[in-house]
Amino acid sequence: MKDIEKKIAQIMLEKKSAEFNFEHPYTLPSGLKSPIYTDNKKLLAYPAVRKLITQAIIDDINESFADVDIIAGVATGAIPWGSLVAHELEKTFVYVRPNGTAAAREPKVEGLVQKGQKVVIIEDLISSGKSSLLTADALHAAGAIVMGMVAIFSYNFTRSRREFENANMELHTLCNYEQLLEEAVAQGILQDKDLEILKEWSINPTTWVGIKPEE
Repeated sequence: MKDIEKKIAQIMLEKKSAEFNFEHPYTLPSGLKSPIYTDNKKLLAYPAVRKLITQAIIDDINESFADVDIIAGVATGAIPWGSLVAHELEKTFVYVRPNGTAAAREPKVEGLVQKGQKVVIIEDLISSGKSSLLTADALHAAGAIVMGMVAIFSYNFTRSRREFENANMELHTLCNYEQLLEEAVAQGILQDKDLEILKEWSINPTTWVGIKPEE
């Protein structure tokens, strides 16, 4: 597993699905400021990368969730990954998206789920984990048995880990924040001072506002 973690980290840096900017932090969709931005949808552009990641997810599922009936993708980023995995495993595929109506914002399962069927959820990226766990809730409500979740990458925040533990959700990730930073240091992309900033941000991303100007 360590080999695939390192390989995914290398790919994310090479294909720039993970980038750093300390002088001008990114503004995430949530409105939070961040010195790192990840977008694993970029990895779909490369056939060899698609094949490697798909196979890594399949290997994890075969090892830990071999009797799965359904593969579910979280909208929108994980829909293509989930579809690729389901195709190769010859399993039913569904995806879960937020309900678009103003009256109900609960996630909605798109596709066929029968009561008692076993589901593995595929995620491309986990930050807070909120959308991932809402997806699991929606599948439970549809009568499915959620076995666990496999994600390409996780920021591995303490708060999100706790949320998964509290939900009794088994989570497997191909790569995580620590491995990505380790590889970025090895490649000379990050320096010690950069690591301090990234560590500070990861401890409490909701309150981080950027780099303090030098006096």
